[in-house]
Amino acid sequence: MSICDIARGEIRALVPYDADPPDLNFVNLNANEAPEFPYDAQLAGMENRYPELRPRSLQSALADLFDIDSKNLWPVRGSSEGIDLLIRAFCRAYRDNIVVLPPTFDMYSSYANMQAAEVRTAPLSVERDFAVDWQALEDQCDENTRVIFLCSPNNPTGNLIPKSEILEFTRSRAGKSVVVVDEAYVEFSGRTSLASEIDQHDNLVILRTLSKAYALAGARCGAVLADDAVIKLISALTSPYAISTPVTRLVLTALQDSNRAAAERQITDIVVERQRLSTRLEQLDAIDRVWRSFANFVLVRFASAAVAHDKLAAAGVTVREFGNNEWLRNCARITVGTAAENNRLIDALSSAKGGL
Repeated sequence: MSICDIARGEIRALVPYDADPPDLNFVNLNANEAPEFPYDAQLAGMENRYPELRPRSLQSALADLFDIDSKNLWPVRGSSEGIDLLIRAFCRAYRDNIVVLPPTFDMYSSYANMQAAEVRTAPLSVERDFAVDWQALEDQCDENTRVIFLCSPNNPTGNLIPKSEILEFTRSRAGKSVVVVDEAYVEFSGRTSLASEIDQHDNLVILRTLSKAYALAGARCGAVLADDAVIKLISALTSPYAISTPVTRLVLTALQDSNRAAAERQITDIVVERQRLSTRLEQLDAIDRVWRSFANFVLVRFASAAVAHDKLAAAGVTVREFGNNEWLRNCARITVGTAAENNRLIDALSSAKGGL
């Protein structure tokens, strides 16, 4: 039995769109493209021909980056598209459900709502620093639970879920549910990816992105890592020519050795700055709590969210506030910026509730 047996039947039956790749030795009059590129150098990187139908060169480069066989990886337009594809592949509208662990990334629920899949919740334990309540999670699952999302490090709380616990739960859902581990922030955690476990668990799916650690948020490029049967399923569901030629060229350049080394140095700098920022924030009267983070942000609870908001606004600093969210009242997620940007935030909050 394959985990794809629980996917939607109509998706399993999809035949991927196909077209002959252009042959540079021929006059290609088969794709209804413009015959020439009439624009000036300001549009360098674009061209009049379609990009790769299936982005094989990008697939290979990302597989190398994430240390996995290319048959186990599918490039997507940001890991958010991976979330959408997985829910559409496995969840039948008005019948199936997903389970999420709030507070977590909102888009899991948003894409489920678009697909008319039920969203069930097993909240993280605020009292235990947002640890997973595995029994509560299991209790939310039934025979129609198709996809379960675990974000580690979790957004917005920054905590890690122990690998051993994830794998034990994944085994318990074998043949029943796809367990998706969103590793958007794993490069900042000091922990290796769970991708090496995919060969042992066909229901384990990993989401990766170039938006965070590799500073390519504007490129919208990520990857789904999974059993090759799952990759074939979502590749058939993906729009043809989905990733543009400039994005592919940009990413291939960014992943050259010298540029990868530069990204890795920045990751190290961010981790160091994260610790300095956390330490300084803990010293402020304006801050009630700073949670330990394994991502490129820090979650804090303000003594007064209203006062903090006003001080930060006056200083021209924005953070991700959560209003009256039942798990995150008076909390904010603060991205680790440059030292100068972080100092501006610290200075603004230092004048709140008496300062240091």
